[in-house]
Amino acid sequence: MRILRIPHSTNVERVALAAGHKGLAVEWVDVDPRDRSEVRRLSGQELVPVLVEDGGAVVTDSMEIVRYLDEQHPVRPLYPADPAPRAELAIFVDWFNRLWKGPPNEIDAELSRSKPDQGRIELLGAAIQGELTLFEDLLDGRSYLWGEDFSAADIAAFPFLKFATLWDEGDDVRYHRTLREWQALGDGYPRLRAWIERVDARPRA
Repeated sequence: MRILRIPHSTNVERVALAAGHKGLAVEWVDVDPRDRSEVRRLSGQELVPVLVEDGGAVVTDSMEIVRYLDEQHPVRPLYPADPAPRAELAIFVDWFNRLWKGPPNEIDAELSRSKPDQGRIELLGAAIQGELTLFEDLLDGRSYLWGEDFSAADIAAFPFLKFATLWDEGDDVRYHRTLREWQALGDGYPRLRAWIERVDARPRA
C-alpha cells in the first residue's frame, strides 16, 4: 500500500493516525507541493493523500481513505458496526469537513488577497474560537470525542485542533498559522488540552 503525501499535511496526518491505529505498513511517497503531476496521473486530481493499492485500487480524500482502511482492515475499528451509530459518526465527520473547516478555509482565502478584509477575518476567527467549547463539552466524561474508544471522529478533528497547543518546527503553512492564532486555549479547556495530548501520543504509520 502506497500513500502519496506532502510535508505537514493535516489530511495526510489523518491517514497516518488511522493506519497507525490498525498497525498497517505504509509505503509513503513524498510529493513536491510545487509538482503534483504524479498525483494527477494516479488520481485525476491534485490533492493528497492518495492511496494506491497493489491491486490497482486508488482512493482519494483523507476521510474516504480512513473509511476504506476501516472496511478493508476491520480489526480495531474506527467506525461502529451498527448502522445507526455508524451513521451518527459519519454525520459528525461530514459536519467537521463541510462546516467546521469553513471559517479557517475562508480566512486562508482572504489572506491570499492583495488587501485582506481584516474585519471579516476577525469574524471568521471568532467563529473558530467559539467552536472550542463544543469540543470541550463533547469530552465531558469521555476520553475521546465519540466515547471511550479512539474513532474516526478523533482522526477527523485532531490534525486541525492540535494547533491549539502543538506546533511542528519548520511548518510555515499559512493555514496552520491561522489555526494556531484562532484556537487560543488560555487557562481554559482542560479536557480539550488533555485530549490533544492523548491523541498526539498515539502511533502513526
